[in-house]
Amino acid sequence: MTPSRLPLTQPWFEIRRSPIQGLGAFAVRAIPAHTRLIEYAGERIGHALVEVRRAREAKGRHHSFLFQATRRTVVDARVHGNEAKYINHSCDPNCKAVIERGRIWIESRKAIRKGHELAYDYSLGRDGTEAAADEARYRCHCGAGKCRGSILEPRVKALRNRVARTRRLRRPSGSSR
Repeated sequence: MTPSRLPLTQPWFEIRRSPIQGLGAFAVRAIPAHTRLIEYAGERIGHALVEVRRAREAKGRHHSFLFQATRRTVVDARVHGNEAKYINHSCDPNCKAVIERGRIWIESRKAIRKGHELAYDYSLGRDGTEAAADEARYRCHCGAGKCRGSILEPRVKALRNRVARTRRLRRPSGSSR
């Protein structure tokens, strides 16, 4: 049994119906800030298989459990996943995803009171070709005061990421910058 699959002796949360969407994770006790809660577990796959699985779900409502762990590896929580897959998105999250050595951990960003729903910002990547249908498909339901209306990454962040990638690609070989 891997560490992420061991039964939790003192679980931080339970899964139940969520006002955000479907099922969600709710604190069963007060959670201190910066607490590692759970590993995001699932089948580790490459990008070719990711595209096959995305194509299968492309026509319906977005409901993906795919999470990029490294440049080459994605974790699909639909296969061998755990309770982490039920932690919903929020534009004003109380948790964050931390990637260390190809493993994804969900940690509290701040203290969370008992009974509160756990959420992190999915910030799904944009490629700049998103149409109105894509925006509708990835609509956010978090209800936060600062809700940006989408689980996709903010447009400004996406633009900065594209500019940074372009600069890295244009850098001459051997350059240290």
